[in-house]
Amino acid sequence: MPLNTKANLGDADGFYESLVGAHDGLTAAQSEALNARLILLLANHIGDLAVLRDAITKARQNIPK
Repeated sequence: MPLNTKANLGDADGFYESLVGAHDGLTAAQSEALNARLILLLANHIGDLAVLRDAITKARQNIPK
């Protein structure tokens, strides 16, 4: 299964609101822990190492140095 990089969320704004809201009241360290847990949960759900490696590669592209 190739990595889908096209818009695929039925309610992108609702997801963004939920994601931002999950960080309300958290310290920076708690927010980082939340993000790490969320990434691991979603990676487990995807379950395809090739897709996950492709996502990592794409996410690292164009990161300012």
